Amino acid sequence: MTNRRHRDQPPPGGAADVDPDADPESVARAIVLRRLSAAPRTRAQLTTDLERRGVPSEVSQRVLDRFSEVGLVDDAAFANSWVRSRQINRGLSRRALAHELRQRGVADDVLAVAVADVGDDDEHNAAAALVAKRLPSLRGLDRQVQIRRLAGMLARKGYSSALAMQVVREALREATPANC
Repeated sequence: MTNRRHRDQPPPGGAADVDPDADPESVARAIVLRRLSAAPRTRAQLTTDLERRGVPSEVSQRVLDRFSEVGLVDDAAFANSWVRSRQINRGLSRRALAHELRQRGVADDVLAVAVADVGDDDEHNAAAALVAKRLPSLRGLDRQVQIRRLAGMLARKGYSSALAMQVVREALREATPANC
């Protein structure tokens, strides 16, 4: 048996571990600050973290409201940052970005605004960059195999089949030397 902590268990060393009779609001603030110092989080993620630690919901809402007032918890800023980062670094489509934000508890209206910043050209360019990066490893394979693998990769990144096929065909056309 290993000593590893289960993912749903809170890390040791929090205010509640030191003093089980600690003020719930102080415990909640400590949990939120610790979680935010590790990485940005959405309000829904923080609410879940507080629930796991047994913080009463009225206390967690009060603490999260205060953190929102001072700008430390901001789902819109989180969503905008997430979209920029994941679209640039991972080449995800708008659909995939929206799905990831929904999983993190971002409201549909907030994520719609963030995802709207990714235009059609951005999406096309990201898909083309992914294909260009992968295409050299597929040289020598049958053209249909190349098409299937490249289109499948783009589908897993959330791109529509129409855009995927357009980008793949463009890339293969450019990669094939013209017959003179």
